[in-house]
Amino acid sequence: MITKFEEVFDKIKSHPKKQIAVAVAHDSTVLEAVTMAEELNITDYILVGDEQKILDISKNAGFEINENKIYNEPNNIKAVKKAVQLVKSNRADILMKGFVNTDDFLRGVLDRDNGLRTGKVMSHVYVLESSALKRLLFITDGSMNIYPDLETKCSIILNSIYLANIFEIEEPKVAITTAIELANPKMPSTIDAAVLAKMSQRGQFSGKIIDGPLALDNAISPWAAEHKGIGGPVAGKADIIVVPSIEAGNILCKAHVYLTGGNLAGVVIGAAAPIVLTSRADTSQSKLNSIATAVLTANMERTLSIKFGNVHY
Repeated sequence: MITKFEEVFDKIKSHPKKQIAVAVAHDSTVLEAVTMAEELNITDYILVGDEQKILDISKNAGFEINENKIYNEPNNIKAVKKAVQLVKSNRADILMKGFVNTDDFLRGVLDRDNGLRTGKVMSHVYVLESSALKRLLFITDGSMNIYPDLETKCSIILNSIYLANIFEIEEPKVAITTAIELANPKMPSTIDAAVLAKMSQRGQFSGKIIDGPLALDNAISPWAAEHKGIGGPVAGKADIIVVPSIEAGNILCKAHVYLTGGNLAGVVIGAAAPIVLTSRADTSQSKLNSIATAVLTANMERTLSIKFGNVHY
């Protein structure tokens, strides 16, 4: 089981070097991350964005950027479209978000004709390196699905389990989190959590371990779970935290960074190729962690499935 990002870098040393296409690359932390990845021999890069800004930023920061690897496209929307096209045409293996709004970036990814759709639900997963837990924690979805319904949550769960499996967590424990631990009709997220837990009990997730509703404390803290009298296979031991909305996931992960100094990575699962999606304000180290995570997922295929909504007469 991989418990910290250092182990990810060790693992991918033996992987074939990947090509990464960066959409709107004129940003110092992005350029630092891709140059570090190149130095580590895990990825090469194609930079799509404002060429003059890329060169100015790299010069001021002391990065050596190969000008032959730059596609000059000052328009952000067109830059995203070009980077997506590079991946779609197999000229690059990984897509990376640069200094561009997430909604503009995802618009290119989700384009029905020219994007990276596969027919599966795409979702974002943050991977948090927790010094308190001494292991990794997977948070979904804090960047893509705004307020997922029950069926979308099923796919989000499968995507996160797939990523946890790649991190060598064979049977990840999934906590469906809300503000409380009891089903309450006035809080729809608690009803979804209870339904998902029952679906898991009845084998609809092919034996995967899912429970809820659980609050964050009793999902990850054995003491909190025991003190509140909450049992079950997930309480206090969750590997995956499924949040009720994009706000909850986004705030949780940014609190991890800005309140605790924590380390993280962010990727999109379910697309035709690995996608690095981090906040523009994330550090170069977080972006490098995300590149390494994307390399780890490259050429892997999600085979998990869910029995949902089939009616038999």
